[in-house]
Amino acid sequence: MTRPSNRTESTPSANAPPGSEVIFLGTGTSVGVPSLGCECAVCTSDDPRNNRTRCAIVVRLPEGNLLVDTPPDLRTQLLREKISLVHAVLFTHEHVDHLYGLDDLRLFPFRLGHAVPLYCEHHVETRIRMVYDYAFSDRVPTHPGSAPQLSFEQITHDSFEVLGVEVTPIPMQHGPHFNVLGFRIGGFAYCTDTNHIPADSIERLRGVDTLVIDALRFKSHPTHFNVEEALEVINEIQPRAAYLTHICHDLDHGIVEPQLPDNVYLAYDGLRLPLPQ
Repeated sequence: MTRPSNRTESTPSANAPPGSEVIFLGTGTSVGVPSLGCECAVCTSDDPRNNRTRCAIVVRLPEGNLLVDTPPDLRTQLLREKISLVHAVLFTHEHVDHLYGLDDLRLFPFRLGHAVPLYCEHHVETRIRMVYDYAFSDRVPTHPGSAPQLSFEQITHDSFEVLGVEVTPIPMQHGPHFNVLGFRIGGFAYCTDTNHIPADSIERLRGVDTLVIDALRFKSHPTHFNVEEALEVINEIQPRAAYLTHICHDLDHGIVEPQLPDNVYLAYDGLRLPLPQ
């Protein structure tokens, strides 16, 4: 493993469609960093890259902004990145840290002229309908915008189209009890919240230019890759560049990133990357 002392950001792919980019809204674990009540070196760090909100990305496309997951920090994240409109949402899975910002979509239907489309598997739709039951009530609303207007586009493991691009689901496991999805768009793949990617899904990732992958910490964990396990997957897939996400307070950005292989980086909130074809 090469461990250079000085790192530079990866070079943008020449094949990136004009005007398309990936924006990292959040790169932290489920409790965020800083963690409540913690006074460790990372939680009290002055390095803004160590300030990690809950995981989500926006893929900015010519036909609109495609949001992946709705974490509890969503409003703050969108304001921070000056993203004023979301045109569609993909869901990786239904856990709280990836779902409980959904109500922040309430204002967007006024500008879209229709409900916000949610692309998710059936079990995720079931959870959303239960948690946000008020959004699907037959009761006449008291006023416009009192509840989010949402529509469902059920997805399977087959590729589908949204906002003019083809999206390929990447079936993965998130511990012993949960099946989750990563997503591939062209040469970009986003695989958060996993500790096992089956062989068939590895094949779906072959040839990817930029891979984002779960790497919680150095120690092993029952539902997330640790850094070593993530590096093994990266070595198997051989992307041009890889970014680790869903990071806890065990990883200090300025200390850990120089220890990583030349093409591997720690993602951070606000990071922007071109979307490779």
